Amino acid sequence: MAHVTVEGGEVVVRLGLREGLAARRRQVRVPVSALREVHVERSWWRVLRGRAGSGTWSPGRCSGVRDRPDGKDFIAVKAQSTVLCLELAEGAPFRRVAVSVPDPERAERTVHEAMPQAPEPGPEPGAGAGPREASRRPPLQHEGGTADDHGRQPGVPSRTGSGAGRPPLDAERVERANADRVRHDHVVHPQDHPGHPGAG
Repeated sequence: MAHVTVEGGEVVVRLGLREGLAARRRQVRVPVSALREVHVERSWWRVLRGRAGSGTWSPGRCSGVRDRPDGKDFIAVKAQSTVLCLELAEGAPFRRVAVSVPDPERAERTVHEAMPQAPEPGPEPGAGAGPREASRRPPLQHEGGTADDHGRQPGVPSRTGSGAGRPPLDAERVERANADRVRHDHVVHPQDHPGHPGAG
């Protein structure tokens, strides 16, 4: 796994031997001044965005650079791990650096302390929502939350599924829609069903 330290005005990510060989580099350095946000992602696969570029992209272990329209991401993650994400400003070597680390919460605190006027890290999911936690996605079901794998809470419609973009139904709209419809009572007569005792 990677290890993250702050040295002078830089955040230094030192990769483990396996990640370094896969990514074809031993470390990544980004200026502290380029940091915009630091957070921990518990679903490792969520950090994979854009198109796979140089590096190694095998199931469950991803190390290298991913290409996006607005820049590049550096990734060194493995399945079932918790990932430290450094979100960087435009002009930095990468837009995001996401690495699996042994103690992500500690690494997050270390980087936050180095950021100029850095806010304190928010509470863990379930410990109450602070201002920072409120802007992040809700905890997923396997994290003890109620959101699905897309971050939707129960009852929230899909943005791309049926009914997307439609306003919710209300009694007045339903009544107007049904006003001109001709309704017939559905009456079942026993004689209409062969084999019924009352059938002729």
